[in-house]
Amino acid sequence: MSLDTLTPAVEKLAFRNAMSRLGAAVNIITTEGPAGRAGFTASAVCSVTDSPPTLLVCLNRAASVYPVFRENMQLCVNTLAAGHEDLSSLFGGKTPMAERFSAAEWSAAVTGSPVLRGAVASFDCRITQIVSIGTHDTLFCEVVDVVHSEENHGLAWFDRGYHPLKRQEAR
Repeated sequence: MSLDTLTPAVEKLAFRNAMSRLGAAVNIITTEGPAGRAGFTASAVCSVTDSPPTLLVCLNRAASVYPVFRENMQLCVNTLAAGHEDLSSLFGGKTPMAERFSAAEWSAAVTGSPVLRGAVASFDCRITQIVSIGTHDTLFCEVVDVVHSEENHGLAWFDRGYHPLKRQEAR
């Protein structure tokens, strides 16, 4: 007996609606290298392990930025702060790449990938493994440098909208 006969298929819309109820940090993923400079907005980012420090980032193979990330094999995960909603929307749309990057201040990470000034955290990474599942690739990214800010508060995506996060005072 196969697993296919035991597990009913979940409809795409039902899955997407349920996933809208799963809160996530909002990130702008950037790269710069031989294939050029590119960036996109993503919430599909998470920690894999701290030894070695590794994140995963999911990227649709049909995305216009996909070939740039695949060739550069490095990226920076810039976790957005409250107030970065417009920047997130800009990087999540069809805006030309030069206009996306001109909307904020950037510095260069160890790998050369763009680091967003004012991000809650920036994880500079080298892509060490790529696994294809369905329409997306899961990029396993070894972290080579980290920059973070204690001053800014985070930004979450939940129920198809942005929600600023505030740090709670110690009790």
